Amino acid sequence: MVSLFHLMLTWVPIIILAPSYNDENMMLPFISQLPAQQQTMWLAALRQAMPEEQIVLANSLTRAEKKQCQLAIVANPELASLAAFEQLTWLHSVWAGVEHLMTSLKGSPIAVVRLVDPVLSQTMAQAALAWSLYLHRDMPRYAKQQRNKHWQQWPIVPANERRIGILGLGELGQASATLLQQQGFSVMGWSRSEKKLTNIASFFGDKGLTELLQQSDIVLCLLPLTPATTGLLNKQRLALLPTGAAIINFARGAIVDTQALLDALDNNQLSHAVLDVFEQEPLSQNSGLWLHPDITILPHISAPTNLTSASKIVAKNIRQFRLTGKIPPAVNKEIGY
Repeated sequence: MVSLFHLMLTWVPIIILAPSYNDENMMLPFISQLPAQQQTMWLAALRQAMPEEQIVLANSLTRAEKKQCQLAIVANPELASLAAFEQLTWLHSVWAGVEHLMTSLKGSPIAVVRLVDPVLSQTMAQAALAWSLYLHRDMPRYAKQQRNKHWQQWPIVPANERRIGILGLGELGQASATLLQQQGFSVMGWSRSEKKLTNIASFFGDKGLTELLQQSDIVLCLLPLTPATTGLLNKQRLALLPTGAAIINFARGAIVDTQALLDALDNNQLSHAVLDVFEQEPLSQNSGLWLHPDITILPHISAPTNLTSASKIVAKNIRQFRLTGKIPPAVNKEIGY
């Protein structure tokens, strides 16, 4: 029979080792510019994923409490709102894109950890496949024919003869490349530095970018927005594409020179563009992009963050930090990702 003494020996270490999450310095703020309803949803998801933490909205903290916080969870926060958190050592973003934080915190010691989520990567890969098929099977052409009540069939190009060039071979790019390759497409990828992928040709550097563009029937842009990628697809680079090529931009609007893109479409250098991202979002009602016959407009829906999976990943990283004191791999502020 187990004695009370032995039971106490079993329980005591658990009580001693349990972290004191009620301390003021364990407050974990969620800082964002999201609408109130979305903030509430994020708060609920994050609290469910890590009930041991005191997760609160940033505006509910006093000035003194803000000064105690060393870590915050953020969703594209208003940069001025970070100033009140004087002791921050790192931020965990619930989004994959962190270009705004990179611009504002470039000279700051605050580390920024972006979201790396396999669910997000799979969602993006599905979007890449869906809209590549849209272009591959001539859907824009058939949509025009329908509007004009015109009946005409066009030859189908085999998938292995359709060359898809992916700009950006991070988590999103690699997942997209793999899924497209599995569907039989001829897939290539480009990145800033050399990467080797199974059964997928990869290019890097300025020379590699030129080579990839010259061979791509469809270009899928999945690059982060950095000083080096701003305006990357300009007039000169768009002119490298084969006549009749198409573009899908799921990255950031500023990577593509809009006027150069319009010119390339209007002179039939390019056949179509699928745009999910823009320099100004929502896209202005006055923008000429809305009604261009060779542009498909999407409202930034290619890969929305999944609250549940993202919260679990944030929770895992924060628990590891609490145990080890080590910040998860952070964004390189010099290159922007």
